[in-house]
Amino acid sequence: MKQRPQLGTGIGWRPEIAEGIDRMPGIDWVEVVAENICPGHLPEPLTRLRERGVTVIPHGVSLGLGGAERPDAGKLTALAERAEALGAPLVTEHIAFVRAGGERTASAALEAGHLLPVPRTWDALEVLCENVRIAQDALPVPLAVENIAALVAWPGEELTEGQFLTELVERTGVRLLIDVANLHTNHVNRGEDPAKALSELPVEAIAYVHVAGGFERDGVWHDSHAHPVPQPVLDILADLASRITPPGVLLERDEHFPEPAELERELDAIRETVRVNRPAAPVTSEPPQPAAPTGASTEPARDRLALAQTSLLSALVAGTPAPEGFDRQRLAVQSRALIGKRADVVAKVAPELPVILGDTYRPAFLSYAQRRPMTNGYRHDALDFTEHLLADGKPEDPVTRRELTDWWLDRVGPKPLSQRPVARIARRVRLALGRD
Repeated sequence: MKQRPQLGTGIGWRPEIAEGIDRMPGIDWVEVVAENICPGHLPEPLTRLRERGVTVIPHGVSLGLGGAERPDAGKLTALAERAEALGAPLVTEHIAFVRAGGERTASAALEAGHLLPVPRTWDALEVLCENVRIAQDALPVPLAVENIAALVAWPGEELTEGQFLTELVERTGVRLLIDVANLHTNHVNRGEDPAKALSELPVEAIAYVHVAGGFERDGVWHDSHAHPVPQPVLDILADLASRITPPGVLLERDEHFPEPAELERELDAIRETVRVNRPAAPVTSEPPQPAAPTGASTEPARDRLALAQTSLLSALVAGTPAPEGFDRQRLAVQSRALIGKRADVVAKVAPELPVILGDTYRPAFLSYAQRRPMTNGYRHDALDFTEHLLADGKPEDPVTRRELTDWWLDRVGPKPLSQRPVARIARRVRLALGRD
């Protein structure tokens, strides 16, 4: 394994706080959501940071390395292009699945729109290792993978978090992005001991660390990235820092952005936590060289994993019965969270919809999403939602309906999305507007 880059202290780059980040003292590096940037058209504030020598690392969210299917070649190419455009020393992704169903299960393809936990089983590990190797071969720089937060626990797991990650590192040589906020989330939601997880980890494989805030409601911790970092998360960071000085630590904030001064105070607390908990003796050993693949087919494991993940995702987004062994109450909480996130993200990718619909946007979208799972990404979801409203004769106000119709027609192009009733509506609307 090559020498790990020493990153220092960083912050997640978001357009909403770009100007504040530009003026923050002591920012050594930033992390950007890979899917939110275009290699040939980098945002000007991000370009300025790069010109000042600030390291920028792309952080992917859509590969689904923990899913039953092999990583999509197009998504890997896009991630590689972003790494090269940013001159990044590494790229990162998640140990999660984000879609299920399809040909392998002879069922409809489903998307979660969110990172969902992989079962810690030997089957899932076998599949994940092959997927990671495929990604490593396609990327121009090293890959690091992140542990995720979860509201639900898989029944019948065969390994702990630490054991699962250790096996992954030993088999693939991949680096780790350890999110201490996610360890706290899993402690509250799943009763897992963060100290035990850290004690089992190959800490020398850590590329960097995430720190973030959240909130607790009705005994469930929500990893919101929209609240200040709580003391229990800093305590887990302190435990990790006492075992190894992390090459980098990054503050994540995705919503409800405070004033830059508040973010700077959180960054100072993170720096101080790492400083005062430095290990007495530095860890200098490198992780072992990855084991050679056995050459055995992963297809049987993929088939079993596909059925399990499809069953869970279908229960979460399509209203099918909860798979045996899952906590039904927690599944209901996760299902509501997924629908809420869909509403929030659609409002971001299609900001005109909340403007056109006003206060009716969110309840209308939640009603739509409860019966219609997402199958083709958030932008298509926005169009499907609008199509659904128009087919249902809504909004009732004719001026609003005309404005929504114009917005939809401008985006679906000359051909309707489908032969459903709304396609006939669209035809009539086009004739009325003289567009056919």
